[in-house]
Amino acid sequence: MDRPCGGGRRRLVASAVVRLLSSFARNAPTAGVQRGRDVAIGPDARLEVNAGAQLVLGDGCRIGERTRIVVQAGRVEIGAGAVLGERCTLVAVCGVTIGARAQLGDGVVLVDFDHAIADVERPIRVQGLESTPIVVGDDARIGLGASLLRGVTVGVGAIVDPHAVVTRDVAPGAHVGGVPAKPVDRATTPG
Repeated sequence: MDRPCGGGRRRLVASAVVRLLSSFARNAPTAGVQRGRDVAIGPDARLEVNAGAQLVLGDGCRIGERTRIVVQAGRVEIGAGAVLGERCTLVAVCGVTIGARAQLGDGVVLVDFDHAIADVERPIRVQGLESTPIVVGDDARIGLGASLLRGVTVGVGAIVDPHAVVTRDVAPGAHVGGVPAKPVDRATTPG
């Protein structure tokens, strides 16, 4: 059963776009953003943090070129030493946690909400959102172009193959792939 964050329908306030090259380069404080030491943010990366939302960038984390992080509500935390490749997309209405030293390949997508679709007679846009946090454990590896959907937990040291769509929890140390993601038989995996 889903554990919605903050209830049903949300009104999203206008986001404050954080311009990285200006305020981050000068180490100026930015509302809603906590930045650790030695954080590296690639060119054209874009962070959007709404009023009341929070983004925490751990020590030594790396955000790839053209990556987009949108925190509409809740909290997004990127752990110490975590790496997000180029063109990753994180959108949070509830919360996303990426553990220490986790690695997200280029083009990985994490979205912690879906549109409610319970009433077929009402337009989807008026039914609100259903949101549940996403957690990526320490030392997990998420392959190029993979997608993690709301409510998913990827355990410590788990591996998600490229282009997989993760719809269910992944156990610590497990290796999954495919659409939807399922355990990969290590005996048939090359290498």
